[in-house]
Amino acid sequence: MEFYSFITVMILGAIVTYGMYLTITTVADKVFEKQKFDIHHKNTEITLPLRLQAYERMCLFLERITPSNLLLRLAPSASNALELQQILLHEIREEFNHNLAQQIYISNDAWGQIVNAMNEIVSVVNQAAAEIPSEAPASELAKKIFAQVIQKEIQPTTHALVFLKQEIQGVFK
Repeated sequence: MEFYSFITVMILGAIVTYGMYLTITTVADKVFEKQKFDIHHKNTEITLPLRLQAYERMCLFLERITPSNLLLRLAPSASNALELQQILLHEIREEFNHNLAQQIYISNDAWGQIVNAMNEIVSVVNQAAAEIPSEAPASELAKKIFAQVIQKEIQPTTHALVFLKQEIQGVFK
């Protein structure tokens, strides 16, 4: 009998120990999940405004380098086509360099869209400049750039802007 009592006590002890183990691990898992949620929530609270600001700045960048906006802003300051080409390319590079750090807060796909749009605009400016003499009036280059953009039917920045807007709307869904 004493042997059975000992076995019974051991089995009950094992059951109680296992029950305590399950209780402790369940509570620990819940505490860990709560801490993980709190950290994620705090992280989102800090980074979301930075991400939104980055998307805003990159939308502004794309709007500023859109050929029509660039030309309206910069064409009057140039005396010939070569000077206008240099001013336009300089302005695009400066705008890009000013916003370079924003890539940290946006997706790689969004950054790729922005770089592609910028490269397409640089290409349009260079192609238009190659088609006219460098001493031609700045207005000739401006007309040529407008003509190339019109041939494309959409502004080179349109796809990137649409992509950015869709991506940031995904954050709020």
